[in-house]
Amino acid sequence: MESEQIIDRWVPQFRKGLLEFIILLKLQQGDIYGYELAVEIKKLTSIEVAEGTLYPLLNRLKRDGLVTSEWKTAEVGSPRKYYEITELGKETLGKMKTTWTQTHNSILNMVMQS
Repeated sequence: MESEQIIDRWVPQFRKGLLEFIILLKLQQGDIYGYELAVEIKKLTSIEVAEGTLYPLLNRLKRDGLVTSEWKTAEVGSPRKYYEITELGKETLGKMKTTWTQTHNSILNMVMQS
């Protein structure tokens, strides 16, 4: 297997592992509906999130009590389901930030030494 093939397989898995963290970070800024969330994630991170990935993940976050959802009627168009981070979600996000920072710093040190 060539290096490019390995990277092509690794990058999507790496990004999928970060999505829950990224979603909670975005929801901490305010409630947002699913499609807009996907657009914002792509704009901010260059990660394209398919609906088949996003909505099951949002449903899992909801089941875990990290987010809530509510249908809201728009002035134009059909109602949209908006997602909002819960207090448990904020607490969990705080712990994720700590873990992310520690992991990022450790890996960055390894990268700089190599």
